[in-house]
Amino acid sequence: MTVIGLVGRIAAGKSTVARAFERHGAVIIDADRIAHAVLGEPDVIGEIVARFGPGVRDEGGAVNRPALARLVFGPTPAHDQALRDLEGIVRPRIRGQIESRLRDTDDLPAGKQDGGVVVLDVPLLMQAGWDRRCDRIVEVVCDEPTRQRRLDARGWPAEQRAARERAWQRNYLPPNPEKTVRVDASGDPSYTSEQVEAFLAGFRC
Repeated sequence: MTVIGLVGRIAAGKSTVARAFERHGAVIIDADRIAHAVLGEPDVIGEIVARFGPGVRDEGGAVNRPALARLVFGPTPAHDQALRDLEGIVRPRIRGQIESRLRDTDDLPAGKQDGGVVVLDVPLLMQAGWDRRCDRIVEVVCDEPTRQRRLDARGWPAEQRAARERAWQRNYLPPNPEKTVRVDASGDPSYTSEQVEAFLAGFRC
């Protein structure tokens, strides 16, 4: 079993690259999907409400993600502390689920492991130490005008967008160049898929 980690800036195209790997038979461990599920756990909702107040719940009792984002992404030290507090609530649970899924792949019968690929799509993968679990790192790159257009399409308020960019820059760690390859996700998804296919063919041969 080969474990590949994805790294790259916000809106660089990591999800596009992950889907390309999935089409070529890889198992994707998507931390954002796990985070969505974690935010629905009753004990997590309780901790978030205790820290941020009842205004972060919607009418159905779930976490109101836009309301929460307004509290944790912003220009002030209070925003930075709020983000750290939120991460302290959700990150241990996300890590536990990722570790569990990696163990599940390790426990596959030997015949099913041979040639298998698991892709870790985890924000701040390097900072969290997941690179030590990866055999290879794929750094997803994108030209800046395209990345900015993708950010525009997400519709984040300007302050949140700037805060997310600052958080990424503040936490950036360069991957080990000896086990890192780049995939350009600027253009057509078919071109990105061809790069993924070539990468897989290269280390499988």
